[in-house]
Amino acid sequence: MIDHARDLASVRDATDQLLNAAAELNNASVAEPSRLPGWSRGHVLAHLARNADALVDVLEGRPMYASADARDADIERDAPRPLDVQLADLRDSAARFQEAGAAPADWSRTVELRNGVTDAAARVPFRRWVEVELHHVDLGIGYELEDLPAEFTEREIDFLVARFTGHPDVPSTRITDGTRAWSTGRDAAEPEATVTGSRADLLGWLAGRRDGSGLTVAGGTLPTLPPL
Repeated sequence: MIDHARDLASVRDATDQLLNAAAELNNASVAEPSRLPGWSRGHVLAHLARNADALVDVLEGRPMYASADARDADIERDAPRPLDVQLADLRDSAARFQEAGAAPADWSRTVELRNGVTDAAARVPFRRWVEVELHHVDLGIGYELEDLPAEFTEREIDFLVARFTGHPDVPSTRITDGTRAWSTGRDAAEPEATVTGSRADLLGWLAGRRDGSGLTVAGGTLPTLPPL
């Protein structure tokens, strides 16, 4: 069962950690490239702020974004801002998300996210936690996949494995860190490949943050995963 209140606390802690780390940057380093192609660190920070507001809209029954173009335009508009403005915006938007999450609500209800995706309201705090943790890594300021909380890493692997399960373009694949195994991809009597590695490397591959070079593959080649 999803504990949305516990996830909200994890979001708050992860956001505080990101804000403290980003406060060590300066205006020049915020304008430098992040690890995401075509995005500066300013783009990442702007996206995080606007995503918090978008998820408030989701929780309050409004569309997540007015349109894909509006989402992209807001990020481009906000990306060049000075560091202090970026941090204040991220802090304020995070507080708005926490406030929305603390409001009395039916957490079993279904909400709509981007591109027609639906989910239980109770999972929205975890989705925000994913945004904060992975984009902290994307900033490229010393926080790595290996630094992610163990609970987060396991749950995000669970989430991504489920996302690719049954996908016609993903071969039937067994994934293991040596202690636990997951299955994903097309339905098949036997997996077409077994992928083994650390949880950090597995998550990096599943989330499109690593190329899989740290993984070993038996019985086939490393599957190419669709973009998230």
